[in-house]
Amino acid sequence: MDIGSEASGLANLIAPVLKPLATGLEFFGVGVILIGVAVATAGYVRDLLSSGQRDAYERYRANLGRGILLGLEILIGADIIATIIAPLTWESVGLLGLIVLIRTFLSFSLEAEINGQWPWSRNAQRGSPRTIGPVPDF
Repeated sequence: MDIGSEASGLANLIAPVLKPLATGLEFFGVGVILIGVAVATAGYVRDLLSSGQRDAYERYRANLGRGILLGLEILIGADIIATIIAPLTWESVGLLGLIVLIRTFLSFSLEAEINGQWPWSRNAQRGSPRTIGPVPDF
């Protein structure tokens, strides 16, 4: 028995479990985005009535971006599970890879928009390098 047939047999065993899980995660990701939009909009209306328009708008954009970002992360997880159960053809792998690449780019863009800087430049902006634990005296 060769490795390819063993892997194929294993994929056939776990596919019935993982396919509904991936579909459920996709629905959950979309739900998180929709709930994030609703919560951010309700907060925007509340802030608009109680504070200045400029501050309310900035908070609305940040909260809206956070909801979308969380939903995209869940959708990326669903895509990763889908790659496990999908038949491995160059077309399916390429398509799933492209979807993950696009969603990852959107995640980075949203995070940069929310924080005003790229994720990898946060430590440089703080001015001090990260250390783990106490620094010994020599």
